[in-house]
Amino acid sequence: MKAVLFHTQGGLEVLEYTDFPTPEPGEGQVLVKLEVAALNRMDIWTRSGSSGIKVEYPHITGADGAGTVAGLGPCVAGWKIGDRVVINSNLGCGHCPACVAGQDNRCRNWHLLGETVRGTLAQYVVVPATNIYLIPSDFEPRLAAAAALVFHTAWHSLIIRGGVKPGESVLVVGASGGVNTASIQIAKLSGATVYVVGSSPEKLKLAESLGADHLIDRSKDENWSKTVYILTNKRGVDVVVDNVGTTFPSSFRAAAKGGRILTVGNSGGPKFEIDNRFIFSKHLSVLGSSMGTRADFATVMQLVFEGKLKPVLDRDFPLEDARFAQEHLEKGEQLGKITLTID
Repeated sequence: MKAVLFHTQGGLEVLEYTDFPTPEPGEGQVLVKLEVAALNRMDIWTRSGSSGIKVEYPHITGADGAGTVAGLGPCVAGWKIGDRVVINSNLGCGHCPACVAGQDNRCRNWHLLGETVRGTLAQYVVVPATNIYLIPSDFEPRLAAAAALVFHTAWHSLIIRGGVKPGESVLVVGASGGVNTASIQIAKLSGATVYVVGSSPEKLKLAESLGADHLIDRSKDENWSKTVYILTNKRGVDVVVDNVGTTFPSSFRAAAKGGRILTVGNSGGPKFEIDNRFIFSKHLSVLGSSMGTRADFATVMQLVFEGKLKPVLDRDFPLEDARFAQEHLEKGEQLGKITLTID
């Protein structure tokens, strides 16, 4: 098969589009012939080595993918060759107490497809049969792949961990990334009033098209936490979605007393200083999560298939141009998900 891989971590130049042995499905696994993959920041961090995670070389990144079932390993039931499927990249062992309890994203031996195991930037990938979900016959695989990781992640963060309820207010820090565009839609679907801080008019226009109620351009308003405070009649918001990390000080200021700070990442950097006085004086809760459970995946993908949640698409590249696709992602100018068509 053809794949995009690297033999050492580094810059874009380490990526190779080349031949690699097609994997064989083992017990409980399926072989998926991929039609489309989608990029995430994880692809950059894993390729560059900035995440600090060790990988087996040659490594293939890619968490998101959709295609057809091309092979069945022993003990697989309920699937047949040719089924159109989208991949859940959250890999639990299925046996530890967390997995048995239905909390497979807290698995003791947890893996993310494309990060610690070879992923979807290839013509074929092997995954557990429990990690595929049937795509309706009239639904585009590109949309399914673009939705999978980001909506899965945002749903678990806002609904399961954050408990967002109708009538609450939600601030999303960032207007155009995959998880943030998913968070805006999920917050609106749950009945919340949504505030968005973005870095440009173009990104804020996108947020508005997704249902955001209040838009703040941080390129013109650096003190956006004060603006949120004023817009909420000096109350603050119930929930802040902050996956940047370095913006936590402003997020703490923007939160109401008893507010929740939700985070699934740290695109601005993993280490930063915070003023603890805001946490205890305002009774704030900082709630982290990673990915979601299999039940979450089924729930949110069904909402996507029903059109109640819609992935935002940026550019599409052929698989052999993965280097250019990652370069486009690194620039941070994309509006939505970058996808790769696999011929």
